[in-house]
Amino acid sequence: MLHTAVLVAEAASEHVNEPISPIAMGLLAFGGLVAALCVTYAFRNLGNRH
Repeated sequence: MLHTAVLVAEAASEHVNEPISPIAMGLLAFGGLVAALCVTYAFRNLGNRH
């Protein structure tokens, strides 16, 4: 049963056309995480002010 599922998944993955390359997806994810880090860093001392 598992062997059949693996074969079906491999066959399905061969026909998928990715809209964006994996390198670009990684760079976009990295940029999003850096943006989230910058937002977090901007509010780093907010709790101590009040």
